[in-house]
Formats: sequence, structure tokens, C-alpha cells
Amino acid sequence: MMNITVLCVGKLKERFYIEAVREYEKRLTGYCRLRLVELPEERLPERPSQGQVDAALAKERDAIRAKLPKNGILIALCIEGKAASSEELARRLNDWAVGGSSQIVFLIGSSYGMHPDLKAQADWRLSMSPMTFPHHLARVMLLEQVYRAFKINEGSPYHK
Repeated sequence: MMNITVLCVGKLKERFYIEAVREYEKRLTGYCRLRLVELPEERLPERPSQGQVDAALAKERDAIRAKLPKNGILIALCIEGKAASSEELARRLNDWAVGGSSQIVFLIGSSYGMHPDLKAQADWRLSMSPMTFPHHLARVMLLEQVYRAFKINEGSPYHK
């Protein structure tokens, strides 16, 4: 069974996001071992300088690297990434599983994004959309797409 880790910077606070995440955690139990890891977002002033943002992203990078599972496929969710269809995500997950990669890590950065080193380290940079979404919503959207990918791969009518 595939191990999927969703490594997120920032803690969910809104009940509606928490409930949506729980729903997809429940749905995914039959398809993978899902692990959600939340790391604290560095505190910044209301209008931080670029230097302050860079320093915060560097601290978050170090905390992320300390939590990355060994020998996993790293997928960084970032706006500069490549947009992919649900079918492409399903195909990639299947290809990685068939190829023996049982550890997949999705990385969602903080509200200021993620350090460029992490993007460079990623095996795949994935963009959910050219639009901007709250990073907490991205977590829900990602889990739904991972669930959809498993349903596509099993030939379920869920994906219409």
C-alpha cells in the first residue's frame, strides 16, 4: 500500500477546513496510508520586508527537511509548477507505485510560499491553478485530487 505524506506549513484553524480534511482522510484509508504533518508557520510582521520573508522561508525549509521521509518522491505544490489534469496525477501515482516508489510526499508551503531550495529539490512541481488560493484550501483540494486519482485508477465512476 502506498504511503502518502502531506507536509503542510501552517495549522488548520477553521472548522470547515478541518471537517473537509477529515472526510478525505476517511475516504483515503482504503487506498493508502495517509500521514498529515503540520509544521508551524514562521511569524512575520504585518508588512514584512523581503529579507524577513526570505529568512522565514529558510527556517521553514529547515523544519520541512527535518520531516521529509527518506527515499520519497517529493511533489512541491507551487504556482510556478506545471498544471496537471486529474488523469495525469492518477497516472503518475500509478507509475510511481508500479516503479516501486511507495513513499509520496506532497509539500504545501506557508502563506508566503516555500523556499526555492525545496522547489529545486522536488521531483515534480505541481500547480493547482494559476489562480491564488488560501494554502489551507489547497490542502483540501489536494486530498480530494489524491482521492480522485485512486478512484480513476480503480475505474470508479466517481470521476465523471
